[in-house]
Amino acid sequence: MKTIAASILALVVSLAQVPMAHAADHCTTAMVKGHYGFTFSGFTQDANGNNLPLAGTGTATSDGQGNISATINASFNGSFETFPYTATYVVNSDCSSSVTSTNGNANFSGVVVRGGAEILGVATNPGETWTIDLKRID
Repeated sequence: MKTIAASILALVVSLAQVPMAHAADHCTTAMVKGHYGFTFSGFTQDANGNNLPLAGTGTATSDGQGNISATINASFNGSFETFPYTATYVVNSDCSSSVTSTNGNANFSGVVVRGGAEILGVATNPGETWTIDLKRID
């Protein structure tokens, strides 16, 4: 009986690992398409190298072909401004992603989760330490 139980347990463990082995190879740029709301916060450096807080929200639209446009509402060290943002993005099969700004200096590295319903990212520009969380608007 112990041998049968051990065999069944080994089979269950083996089958449970099959989806995990293929889960990392399912993301595409096309799956990040639609309207997203986002929030971000962290720090950025001024011209003198001082770390200043930043935080913001906004909405973004991605076309599923690697282009994104957004409206950003941000507070930089307590000074509020609203501005447009455009970028290109790439989603790799392992769900890692990168965003490269086409009109500013906010680039980030991220991960696509929940089938493209959410994207988590971190700034990649020198002197910037902030994170961003985008969620698809239903």
